[in-house]
Formats: sequence, C-alpha cells, structure tokens
Amino acid sequence: MESLPLERSSTVAAESTLRLSAVPAAPNFRTRLLPADLAIRARLQLQERAPANLRRHLARALGRVIVLAVADLSALWVVRAMLKLIRDYDVLGVQIANLTGGLFPRGIMSGVQFAIALVAALVVTGNYGPGDQRRDARRLFVAAALAAALPLWMTLWTRGLGSVLFQYIVMMLFVWVALVAERFPIDKLAARVLPHAPRIRTLFVGTREACAAVMTAPTFGRLGEFRILGFVDAAQIGHPSALGSIADFASVLESTGAETVVICGYLNDAMFHDVVDASVAAGTQILSVPRSIRVAGVAPLMVWRDGQPLIELSRPALKSRQMFFKRMLDLTASAVGLVVLSPLLGLVALAVKLDSKGPALFGHERLGLNGRPFTCYKFRSMHVDAGQRLRFDPALYAEYVANHYKLPEERDPRLTRVGRLLRKTSIDELPQLFNVLRGDMSLVGPRPIVKEEIDEYGHGAPAFLSLKPGITGAWQIQGRSNVGYPVRANMELEYVRNWSLGRDLWILLNTVPAVLLQRGAH
Repeated sequence: MESLPLERSSTVAAESTLRLSAVPAAPNFRTRLLPADLAIRARLQLQERAPANLRRHLARALGRVIVLAVADLSALWVVRAMLKLIRDYDVLGVQIANLTGGLFPRGIMSGVQFAIALVAALVVTGNYGPGDQRRDARRLFVAAALAAALPLWMTLWTRGLGSVLFQYIVMMLFVWVALVAERFPIDKLAARVLPHAPRIRTLFVGTREACAAVMTAPTFGRLGEFRILGFVDAAQIGHPSALGSIADFASVLESTGAETVVICGYLNDAMFHDVVDASVAAGTQILSVPRSIRVAGVAPLMVWRDGQPLIELSRPALKSRQMFFKRMLDLTASAVGLVVLSPLLGLVALAVKLDSKGPALFGHERLGLNGRPFTCYKFRSMHVDAGQRLRFDPALYAEYVANHYKLPEERDPRLTRVGRLLRKTSIDELPQLFNVLRGDMSLVGPRPIVKEEIDEYGHGAPAFLSLKPGITGAWQIQGRSNVGYPVRANMELEYVRNWSLGRDLWILLNTVPAVLLQRGAH
C-alpha cells in the first residue's frame, strides 16, 4: 500500500490512540479501570521505557560479572600469596617449604596464566550467571578442576602422571576452597561497599494470597537486590491493598516504573499473555514462580535465588546484546547494499521518471519502533493521481475497502507499467535500505503498517511495535499479500514473541527464494 485508505472514518481515533499520553495515577499508584482504547494507549506507552529498562538490566549483568571476576582474581591472589609465604619465606618450616617448592615450583601458578585459565573455566561452567548459580559449590568445583588442569597440561608430558596428579589435586582443592569462601559472602560484602546501590523495582501479579506468600519469602522478603513495589490483583476488581486489578496492569506497570515483574500462582491464558506482552514491550524482566501451564512465546530459564526456584521468562540483558549485533548487521548490510546496488537504483529511478509523471521515490508515513511514525521510502509504483483513479469506479472502490484496502494487481488502475514490474520483483522495496541505515527500520522485522492497521493487532499491539519494522520478515516469506488479516497479525506476533538473531538470519536466507519465486508479490 502506498496511499492511506480513503475515507477512513476512524483516522482521528487511531491518531489519538497512538499519541501516547501519561495515565494519571494517585500517590499510591492505584488506577481506575480504563476503557479499551485508553488501556491500549497505556500499553503502548510502556514501550517508551523499554530501551532504558534494557540498558539497566544489561548494566546490572555486566556489573555482576565484573564484581565476581574481581573477587575471583582476588581469591586467586590470596592463594598465591599463601603459597609464596609457605614456599619462599618458610612460615611453616624449612621441610614444608622444600616439599611445597617441589610440588609447586616458581611459575607454576603464574598470575596471568592461571588468572586467564580460572576466568575461562568459570565462564565455561556458567559461574557468572544470575541468582544462586554463582554460589553452586559443584559448579565451582568443576571450574576449579578445569582451571587447574589447563596450566598443568604441558607439565604432564615432562614430569609424568604421578607427580603431576598429586600437584593437580592439591592445586584444585586450594582454588576450590578459595572460590567457595569468596563467593558466599560476596553479596553481603557488595551491600556494605555499595549500600546505596539502586535495587530492582519489582511488581508482583497474581491473587492476593499467592503474591503475599512470594513477597514474604526469603528471596524478596528481606533487604537485598529487589525493591517490592506491591502487587496487581488477578481479580477483575482488585483487593484494596493492591495497586490495581489485572485490567489495570499496563497502567500500573507504567506508573510504578517496575523493572521486574513476578507472576505468582495461576493466571488464565488470556491474563498470562497480556501480562507477558506488556512486560516484554516495556523491556522488563519477567519471573514466574513455577507453574503448571505451558509457557508460550518466551524462552524460560530456571533461576534459583536463596533456595527459591524461579522461572525467568524474559532475559533483557541477552536481548540487549542481540539487539546490538542486529543493529551492527543492519548498518553493515545496508551500507554495502546501497553501494553495490547504486547502479541499479539509478536505472530504476530513471525508468520510473520516464514511465509516468511524478517523483521516482514515494515516501509514506508508517509506524516504527514503539509506535513512532517515520517516512518509509519506496520506488513509486502508482500514478500520482492514484486516489482519483480509484474513486472513479465506485464498485471497484467498494471491493478495495472490503478487501482490507487491497486490489488484485491486474485490476488495480493506480499501478503504472513500471510499477507492476517493480512490485512483482520486489525492487520497489530497495530504497528502504536508506531507512535501515538511518535506524528507522531493520533488515528483518514486522512489516511496517499505517496507523489504521494497528487495530488488527488488538492487545498484541505493544508486542508488535516492540521491534523495528523490517524490509523482510515472517509475513513476506510465508505468502505476503496472499495472507490477510487476522492470519497476518497472528503470524507477525508469533515472530515478535519468538524473536532471536538466529531466526532473523534464517528469514534472510529464505527471502531470496521467496523473491525469486514472486510468492505473494503484488
């Protein structure tokens, strides 16, 4: 579609829906039940906070790794210092010093060599992960065993298995004890060193009883990394002590500025998907106390905190890293593509100008990331008076409206001769490489839509707008114009909810045969 749907009576309503305005809240964040249009507006407003939330979660993850790495290397330094005192300064006597010197000659625990081996082993065994994982004694034992084996590998061939095996066991035990002794008090030490470090603003969702049980558990009930904001009642009419009912979830999430959402107990499927969609759109971390229903559209990961099992449904730090690499891919591919295709772009622009009056490029306002409008560029494939040509035939216009503002290519009077060829070959989309370079679009993503189409996505609108629109995507390789609403909306939402960098690469590879075979290209 290149032109806005004609005589669309809901234009004003649609524009007011997409201009996000703050939803007032009382000091205790309680909100009243919202009409459907205001509820959708509140959900879209959450996406304004998504980039900041993703950055905060990534910063916390990086901070955790840095603190743990510094603590690990400090523990290694303590072990090496003790070894030097025993071996070089005879603090336990000459005989023990000689024995220690035979087992651990100078250079065997070289600072740089062993430090690299230790950090690599801890990364491989997952000991820089979240929650109780970093204090798992078994994981630390495996890491210590691996770290001790790496520097001794070459020594095995020169000194033999017997002496090296004993040396290995002693070194491994020393390092393991040091790691365990260092990892368990690290949280309390960090709290003392950084007493005013901001805690994670946490919102709970579920019944009053279920949320109360989780909020008072050791994981959340004591001073730690979580700051409890309150709970949203799963009942349609919220308990007086709740911040709101489940119908108010999006507005409460926005009002409180929560960074983590914890789902307590059972929510029905509709509630569960609404909570997940709004939370993902806002870039918040989602945790769920283990539940019996199947988790759809997210990648669950079991996380232990103070002995409490939690299921992490979204991983903002991981998504932030993947989005960074996605942007690097977009910048590189769009820049290279524009340079390589510049002769073709020039020839197409000339053909468009010679075929019909008007500019070679056509710019149309579409919805981008977080609902922000942008100008989407294409080679012009319609006559400049396309609207008047369509109005000239009332029956054809009625068919156009009934068919979701589309017409079969062979019966569309608005298309130019060159335009028909451009659409068949998808060459009309090439100027969108400029949009990708500018950051308005991505190579892969949901198809950019006009404002009026957002209603087709219902409560999934915030999720749909949480990714940049793409030149290609799931809809383009699975039928394109042959697939209409609501199937198209379900297809796009499934892509967004299961997005990954690997899936984008798979879609790029499948775009080539889709374009060559002209599947749905009209």
